[in-house]
Amino acid sequence: MTFPPSLRGTQCRGTPPSLRGAQRRSNLPRQPQSQGFTLVEVLVALVIMAVMAGVTWQGVDGMARSRQVSSQAVERTLRVNTALMQWEQDLAALEESRVVPALRFDGATLRLTRRVSAGAYNGLQLVAWTLRDGTWWRWAGPEVTRVAELQQSWARSQLLMGTEPGTTKVLEGAQAAQVYFFRGEAWSNAQSTGDVTPSPTSPPTPAAAGPALEKLPSGVRLVLTLEGQKLTRDLVLAPQVP
Repeated sequence: MTFPPSLRGTQCRGTPPSLRGAQRRSNLPRQPQSQGFTLVEVLVALVIMAVMAGVTWQGVDGMARSRQVSSQAVERTLRVNTALMQWEQDLAALEESRVVPALRFDGATLRLTRRVSAGAYNGLQLVAWTLRDGTWWRWAGPEVTRVAELQQSWARSQLLMGTEPGTTKVLEGAQAAQVYFFRGEAWSNAQSTGDVTPSPTSPPTPAAAGPALEKLPSGVRLVLTLEGQKLTRDLVLAPQVP
């Protein structure tokens, strides 16, 4: 069937514009639609991230605590070694003066007389080690060269309060400190009486009589209690030159 020229294209021209746009859109290639995360997926991801963060924090916190404990232990060991080194140095420099006891322990304080050498100068110094209120203290008196000064230093060491010049806080956290002397062939309590050293001079008058002098032991043992654990340190004393 043939339409007259005047009627050709009438059907196309009569198509509404909305239908013509729909036809053109239907001919275009379809683009894939992007899909986002659902609310459930987001919540699950947040829970997983929270669990991982908690596990990581526990690991980091544990490492920090371990490092702190190790650092405290190392620092504690250094302080103990420093205190014992000073203790051994004092005993290694022990010197008999024939005026005051060179080594005496009364159950709370250890007093000793040590030599101090600086070039041509040779003097004596009285040192006292005492345990007070959980702290190990060391007091070092002035260096003296005269008998009267040494006797005064000995008398001053009997009245220590912890605030005198020359007092040093050596070690904290000490519960007990016990000293033993090696006399003969066995260790004995340092408070027990030893052999009396004869004086090379004439006997003093009763008014001038000082503390009795005893022979030095051949060894000193220190038993120090720190945080419930006992630390023992033995030291051999060098023989005194007469």
